[in-house]
Amino acid sequence: MREQQQLRARLSELESEHRDLDDVIDQLGNDTPFDQLQLQRLKKRKLGLKDEIKLIRSRILPDIIA
Repeated sequence: MREQQQLRARLSELESEHRDLDDVIDQLGNDTPFDQLQLQRLKKRKLGLKDEIKLIRSRILPDIIA
């Protein structure tokens, strides 16, 4: 049960960071001129977070085929 709590806490942190990155990416894209390299790095980090979020969700709620 302790592991579930840790996973849920980590999931919450990752989701928050993912949302924050989304806001930063939107803001950066609206500013002209913008740093294309920085934008690419932020998007890559966001994708990494998305993958980690999926992994944690699958550990919390395993896909059980009935």
